[in-house]
Amino acid sequence: MSLEEKELPERGELVIGTVREIFEHGAYITLDEYGDLIAYLPRTEASTKWVRSIREVLKEGQKAVFKVIRVNRFKKHVDISLKRVSESERRRKLLEWKKLQKSLKIMEIIASRLGRSPHEALATIGRKLVNKYGNLYVALEEVARKGKDAVEGLDLSEEEEAVLEEEAKRHIEIKKVKISGTLYLLSIKGDGVKVVKDTLLAIRNIKKPEEVTIRVYTIGAPRYKIELIGLNYKDLEKMLSQILRLVKEKTKQLNLRTRFVRDRK
Repeated sequence: MSLEEKELPERGELVIGTVREIFEHGAYITLDEYGDLIAYLPRTEASTKWVRSIREVLKEGQKAVFKVIRVNRFKKHVDISLKRVSESERRRKLLEWKKLQKSLKIMEIIASRLGRSPHEALATIGRKLVNKYGNLYVALEEVARKGKDAVEGLDLSEEEEAVLEEEAKRHIEIKKVKISGTLYLLSIKGDGVKVVKDTLLAIRNIKKPEEVTIRVYTIGAPRYKIELIGLNYKDLEKMLSQILRLVKEKTKQLNLRTRFVRDRK
């Protein structure tokens, strides 16, 4: 089950392959993302070090990341290399592959719930998601974050939207980030306690994106902790700037003494 439409990979592309057969001169590798297309791995492309046999670095049935070095589109021949894949490329490709497999598994569950085949679900719902977001896992992440708003305009039925949202939220964990700091807030006026409380309440009630959470709590007067939790640092930094502008305005209006100390990451 795949969304891949290309018949052959591009030169320089990273691919996931399963070792099929090993010979003295090289090995034949099944390209998992290309309908089990068979590629050839020359022995000289197996390792940066001299090896007597490819079996010193690979074995039958093993999966690995390879780089495409030659493509003959007329004969549909593909040559690949193992030694030209850097460690960072290998890690990145394996992560992409892991996310793809998870995405396809989620689509299988969605298909089952809708009474369809996995291929049919991919060809309809999956294709619409990829056309909008460019990547199936990214699309499912957006659905997990935003629910039905993420599929607006995709012409899905209410049942499709509901099942898609439920399964995306059930199987994809959205990682959140946090920034925080200590706000020193002091008033020497007679109504100082009320002034401080009103300022903290204004921070809590400041207009913010739905996905951002603001926590304000007392460490011990005059120290108050401010924590911002959200999906990315850019939104949180913008929100913190708004909060500090608000505090600055309150400082002038209410004759407060304030200082903000940012926590280290």
